[in-house]
Amino acid sequence: MAQPLSHVSAPDLIPDSASRYVVVGGGPVGARVATTLAASAKSARVVLLSFERFDPYNRVKLTPLLAGDVQFGEISSPDIDVAHPNLTLRTGLRATEIDRDQKFVRSADGQVWPYDKLVLATGSRAFVPGITGRDLSGVFTFRSAEDVSALLARSIRARQVVVIGGGLLGLEAARGMQRRQSQVTVIEHESRIMPRQLDPAAGALLAQEIEALGVAVRTGVAVSEIRGTDRVESIHLADGSHIPCDTVIVCTGVRANIDLAKSSRLAFGRGITVDDRMCSSDPYIYAVGECAEHKQTMQGLVGPGFEQADIAVAQILGRDTRYRASAPATKLKVIGAEVFSVGEIEQLEVAAKTQSHIWQDAHGYRRIFVQQGKLVGAIAVGGWAQASRVQSAVQQGASVYPWMVYRFRRHGFLWPEGEEDMSQMADAATVCNCTGVTCGRLRAAIAEGADSPAALGVATGAGNVCGGCQPLLQELVSAGAPPEPVRLFRPILALSAMAALLTLMLGLLPPVPFPQGFDADSLRVWLWQDNIIRQWSGFLLLGTTLAALLIGLRKRLRFMDRLGRYDGWRMVHLAVGALAAFGLIAHTGLRAGSNLNLALFVLFTLTLVMGAVSGLATGGDHLLRARRLSSARKPARRLPTWLHILAVWPLPVLILTHVLASYAY
Repeated sequence: MAQPLSHVSAPDLIPDSASRYVVVGGGPVGARVATTLAASAKSARVVLLSFERFDPYNRVKLTPLLAGDVQFGEISSPDIDVAHPNLTLRTGLRATEIDRDQKFVRSADGQVWPYDKLVLATGSRAFVPGITGRDLSGVFTFRSAEDVSALLARSIRARQVVVIGGGLLGLEAARGMQRRQSQVTVIEHESRIMPRQLDPAAGALLAQEIEALGVAVRTGVAVSEIRGTDRVESIHLADGSHIPCDTVIVCTGVRANIDLAKSSRLAFGRGITVDDRMCSSDPYIYAVGECAEHKQTMQGLVGPGFEQADIAVAQILGRDTRYRASAPATKLKVIGAEVFSVGEIEQLEVAAKTQSHIWQDAHGYRRIFVQQGKLVGAIAVGGWAQASRVQSAVQQGASVYPWMVYRFRRHGFLWPEGEEDMSQMADAATVCNCTGVTCGRLRAAIAEGADSPAALGVATGAGNVCGGCQPLLQELVSAGAPPEPVRLFRPILALSAMAALLTLMLGLLPPVPFPQGFDADSLRVWLWQDNIIRQWSGFLLLGTTLAALLIGLRKRLRFMDRLGRYDGWRMVHLAVGALAAFGLIAHTGLRAGSNLNLALFVLFTLTLVMGAVSGLATGGDHLLRARRLSSARKPARRLPTWLHILAVWPLPVLILTHVLASYAY
């Protein structure tokens, strides 16, 4: 691993009267606060105090670091103070005191750091239960870069490893040590692994997949003792069995680091008590991440921590935004197996008035939870293409309709396959679960010039952890540019509007009244009572209908490619449609008639209506997509176009019948 660093940037050009912001805690959330403040308030002085002796690093990537897939330099964020000249970074320095009256933080070296606003991001520490033998040599925790450094040194001679705890951290530790050729056993005292995120069936399926990869799993049994003379030799379980081992990794949860807050007399429970503004009981002190307790809830994932960090920064800079805790979500690969969970699964399993539905096949398991018609939770083991959309639906309390439940129970999908479209995702939808980056933030980055997944990663942090959201980032980048309009969209809109206006006349205007007596000079008599003229207006209507049908087949008749571009023929088709509307008015005088004539009139009108709507949707497609009312996969013109086609095809038969009937009678 990299050698620990301790360095200070000296923003000498910043005036003494500048605002002073101090951030205590150099984890991912604390670093997010400090760098965002430094970037947003360039005239302010920002200080980041980190107890850890390493540069800020990506804690989510500790597992690949332990497994040997990456080096420390690939997961750390060196020189963040160089990138932000108004940021001072101190590593390996503990904050020991907060003087709330004088508004300064004292560090272990005796230095005083004055502040106008203080942010506590002190995180959490590994919790080690009171198991006999926990102090023996060979017992480790898995929480920080320091822990990984110790485990890397241990892995050279570790042969039999027991991981106590089958949650996320425990499984990740097991994966890392197994990749280093150790024989690994996971012990979980609950009846299943990942008990907070998965139900029994999903936990059992995940355990099977993990065991197939060579990691043994024991559930439903507690560890009673760790035995050894000077170092670990075995662990003994509550059922009387024992497992020989030389290394034990304890992953039994975390506890918030709130000692500094306690000594400063800030309000606290399990964590530092904060309101919707992430403000503590002191109006000048904020708390974010794993040390913060919001409405009796502690967030243990980095995504919500980043969201809290952004809220705190906004408040410090004078923007009144509020934190609205979203449903906890997990989407990652656990020892190679894809796992997805959103919602309070443990509570939902026993909650009243909650229905659940299950889909399962040989490759995966999915379950959704519904309360009063709203999607409130979901879990899956195995890939699920709709996972991001499901997560967004849970967080927004989206409705689940009976046909969606039917589709899910039969096929495992809430929405038809292929409908996942990044352009239609809500701004609040989370795209990168590892960093909590939302669709809205990514769109803002695209608007500011990020034109690739890599650029989005630099601007927002998305895609830099597990990489699972990279395809979504690519799709969002592709959809992020302003949509290009179709060729000749203005004439298309004009002709479609004309056809729509004529169609409105068919439906809204009353029939043209016939004269009471014969008047040779009357246009109404000549047009609607002269049989010869009525035949000619009928032939005009028939001709325009046949022409429209032929042009409508333009895409299917490839020889017509030699007769001009498709865009030009689309204009001709719209013009013929508008002419057909004139022909229908000229032939009928807006009289629908009855029986066959009524059917013809209704079908003609429906054809014209759907054609006009389809034309408007085609010409305005780029405007609809810019407002996310349409998409490349689901264009707004699709439905009216198909209705237009369905209404057209019966017309030739009805027209032929009408002509024969007219000549016969």
